[in-house]
Amino acid sequence: MLEVINKTGSYAIKSFGTVKDINFELRRGECLGLIGHNGAGKSTLLKILNGLINPDAGKVTIKGRVGALIELGAGFNPILTGRENIYNNGAVLGFTKKEIEAKVEAIIDFAEIREFIDMPVQNYSSGMKVRLGFAVAAQMEPDVLIIDEVLAVGDVRFKAKCFNVLEKLVNKCAVIIVSHSMPQITRICTDLILLKKGEIIAHESGEFAFTIEQYLKMVVQVNTSEIGNGNLKIEKLEINGSNENLIDIEYNKPFSLGLGLKFIKPIESISIKVTFFDAEQKAVVQLSSVNDKVIIKNDDLNEFLNVTVDIESLSLNMGTYSLHIVVREINDRNNEGEILQLIRAARSINVIGNTYYSQAPCLYKGNWVF
Repeated sequence: MLEVINKTGSYAIKSFGTVKDINFELRRGECLGLIGHNGAGKSTLLKILNGLINPDAGKVTIKGRVGALIELGAGFNPILTGRENIYNNGAVLGFTKKEIEAKVEAIIDFAEIREFIDMPVQNYSSGMKVRLGFAVAAQMEPDVLIIDEVLAVGDVRFKAKCFNVLEKLVNKCAVIIVSHSMPQITRICTDLILLKKGEIIAHESGEFAFTIEQYLKMVVQVNTSEIGNGNLKIEKLEINGSNENLIDIEYNKPFSLGLGLKFIKPIESISIKVTFFDAEQKAVVQLSSVNDKVIIKNDDLNEFLNVTVDIESLSLNMGTYSLHIVVREINDRNNEGEILQLIRAARSINVIGNTYYSQAPCLYKGNWVF
């Protein structure tokens, strides 16, 4: 069992920021996720739990062996080999030499660095250090496992391997993990805490819809950038008639995008693509006039054209998405030509009314009006 008790009201951590009023209890078979923007106090809290920082006030009670993967290469002696560091780390966790020897081969196999295991760790790449560090922390099966976002360094295949192991470890120990990936958090965690400036903003068990929604609203930033050839300008962009930078959209309910296009040079036909990027900046779905076999005509060569996309349904799961918009000229062969204007992160939508968070691409149904 791991228990954090705060009797005096705050943990004051000199030179590392402040963690205030943190109270939680975690037992074997449970996994606690810590989320929040950079500087929220996540890593500071992990260092307190791992004994790297002594709080000025309050109490931390941990029963059992603690394995931690907090900083890249932390706990490794760079001049020792990977094999020697396995024995060192195992000894720090309180395991006997016999117990460590029984795990060495499994650790080396899991880390996938057998050909480098007798090389000094200072010569390892960041990925190799992560693999070895996680292998030691996981294969030694501590009573409490603490993991910071260092897993972000590993490749996709190794990440999947790590989370498969974590799902099994949760049944044997208490796990605390920091991650900026909401799919990872929802996959493995039983409890979730959102931190801001060292304080708990939200704490949920089981379903995390509210906490994740608060986190995404907290970290979303519209950093708009534009490029184009100067022949067209997007002067208006509205979602459901609003030009606010962040709009709430009901899950799987109709909504509309309205664009006002000013033509600096006479142009007869254009195409428009609107791509939705999730909070991790991965494209999840794209609305395309070309894919919908629609060529947007400006027959009278007007200087201004309004285009509306009425979307019947777009089953995006809960979360915040940024919209990237690109307008291209259609040439005489009905093919897309050069970019007239591209706006990255032109607007953001916050999908509400759905309790499930994922990254699955979604289909949409809609009509183009111009």
